[in-house]
Amino acid sequence: MKAALALPLAALLLAGCATTTDTTTRAPTMTADEPGEQAAFAAAVGRLRPLAEAGDADAQYALGLAHAMGIGAPKDAAEAARWYRLAAEQGEHRAQNNLGALHDHGDGVAQDMDEAERWYRLAAEQGEPVAQYNLGLLLRDREDGRRDLGEAAAWLRKAAGQDHAGALHELGLMHDQGLGVAEDPAQAVRLHRRAAALGNADAQHALGRMYGVGRGVERDDAEAVRWLREAARQEHPGAQASLGVHYFTGQGVPRDVGEAVRWLRLAADQNEPTALFNLANRYRNGEGVPEDQAEAARLYRLAGEQGNSDGWYGLASQHLDGRGVPQDAAKAAHLYGLAAAQGNEHAQFALALLHEKGEGVPRDRAEAVRLYRLAAERGLAKAQHNLAVMLGEGTGVPQDLDEAVHWYRMAAERGSAAARFNLANLYREGHGVTQDVAEAARLYRLAAEQGDAHAQFNLALMHLDGLGVPQDQTEAARLFRLAAEQGAVWAQHSLALSHERGEGVPQDFGEAARWYRRAADQGDATSLTSLGYLHLNGLGVKQDATEARRLFLLAAAHDDRVAQFNLGLIHEKGMGVPADPAEAARRYALASRQGDADAHYRLGLLVEQGRGVERDPVRAFALFTLAGEAADERSRKMAEAARDRLGPTLTQDERTRAETLIREGAKREYGT
Repeated sequence: MKAALALPLAALLLAGCATTTDTTTRAPTMTADEPGEQAAFAAAVGRLRPLAEAGDADAQYALGLAHAMGIGAPKDAAEAARWYRLAAEQGEHRAQNNLGALHDHGDGVAQDMDEAERWYRLAAEQGEPVAQYNLGLLLRDREDGRRDLGEAAAWLRKAAGQDHAGALHELGLMHDQGLGVAEDPAQAVRLHRRAAALGNADAQHALGRMYGVGRGVERDDAEAVRWLREAARQEHPGAQASLGVHYFTGQGVPRDVGEAVRWLRLAADQNEPTALFNLANRYRNGEGVPEDQAEAARLYRLAGEQGNSDGWYGLASQHLDGRGVPQDAAKAAHLYGLAAAQGNEHAQFALALLHEKGEGVPRDRAEAVRLYRLAAERGLAKAQHNLAVMLGEGTGVPQDLDEAVHWYRMAAERGSAAARFNLANLYREGHGVTQDVAEAARLYRLAAEQGDAHAQFNLALMHLDGLGVPQDQTEAARLFRLAAEQGAVWAQHSLALSHERGEGVPQDFGEAARWYRRAADQGDATSLTSLGYLHLNGLGVKQDATEARRLFLLAAAHDDRVAQFNLGLIHEKGMGVPADPAEAARRYALASRQGDADAHYRLGLLVEQGRGVERDPVRAFALFTLAGEAADERSRKMAEAARDRLGPTLTQDERTRAETLIREGAKREYGT
């Protein structure tokens, strides 16, 4: 807090030590800037000294002012305090105020808030508006446990009643924040407007910001810009910075990135921290200036050094990515920590990620949870989501599904698509909440409308099954396509399957092949197998058993059981390759061990006949029995017929051995 001094210099010259009203809010205003005025004051000081030494309070006050400002006398705060004290002890209210200001700042005297308050109060009780203003600020901002917001507001109100612009503005701030008075943004606007009309730049800036967000007044970006411009013309750095943002976003003025940079630079030249940060962003992104990562890093650092946590956050991100500075995750973690300690939720989130991954800091999931929680409590949706994930999984913290659901819900309400998706999963499964498939579908739809491919896919599945929504294959195909076009491999496969079967879209094997290929190009084994099937049968593509086998081999390398089965069939039938019952048996066995019922059956036939593998009726019977559990009715009937044909030929001992094999799931390797 900087106290205002009573009696600007020009008033002393013109009014002969009469009381004046100072409209400044942060520092004394010296209006005698012209050399002639200063010379006149210097001459007056020489004449006033004898009067001061004789005990004249007005002269003592004037001599104190001369020493305080270094005009007509050596600049000497201690000497100023001595003369102010002599006048103040005679009840000179301006001297009392200014002596209070010296004690407030510790300038020429020991800093002493009690002494500052005493002298401010003496002057304020005489009706001096500057003292009333200073006393109000001191009582509002004291940090020694003797803060008194109610009395602070009362003194500011007295000064405001005398049209003290600074008091009007500060009282407006208190009404805006509900400090010592009822929170009343509309009253804040009225007070700021009165101060702004008196030319107070702080009030003009505050009024512009309130118009900009529609607080206490209907939002009006053009009016916001008007008041910000008034303050900016007085070189108010905060207003210059805000005006720069308006030009950048095009709110209230035509968008003009060059003009935005101009205003930001004017504010940055005064070390205005938000301007330094925003100007750094322009250099980082090459907006209105040539891209310059080193300059961005420099400005971020300056912003951080001015106390702007976003500046430390920006510099940390530069170090993390190695943009304009050496890449250094440990340095990034340190800088994120500086911003996080100031309550910057984005830095808290970023630092939590580093702790979760062990990047630049030791891996510490408990610390990650702590930091996510801090950011979550400040309303950062992505932190709320990540906290919910860790609580749901019991990572770094005891598992707590109830709290996980709480944070998912908080993040979902703030528009987090990931949180909506995960919360939908919980409702679909009834995990941590009462199962509610309709609510799951609603949440999936919200996330899907935000472009979340996972949600689009899951909602499509619900439409396929009529789960929580009407069954609708057309809508399912539409959603599959939305996710597929984002590169979601599972959606690409499902869309291809829809085209292959003609479900929700016209049957089109060529389109099916196109989408299978896109998924296959991402290494999806199931799509490789499906595309191989189309090539094997000439559906939508040229029939080509060799290409089919190539695709099946790629899928089989990923242990795809259908691909293994198809390879078995190719080698058994000699499609594109010489018939090879042994290789067929080996491939069927690989699929069989993964529970493929068709592979059980085909392998059973080879084992029964001793083709490519040792003949073994017992094992064949076991395989036919396992194949009889197939979901496909035709396959089941064929397997049951083979089992029933072979069963009567087995002895009791052979049946017992077969039952053991059935229980083991026929896991023996065949043909190897």
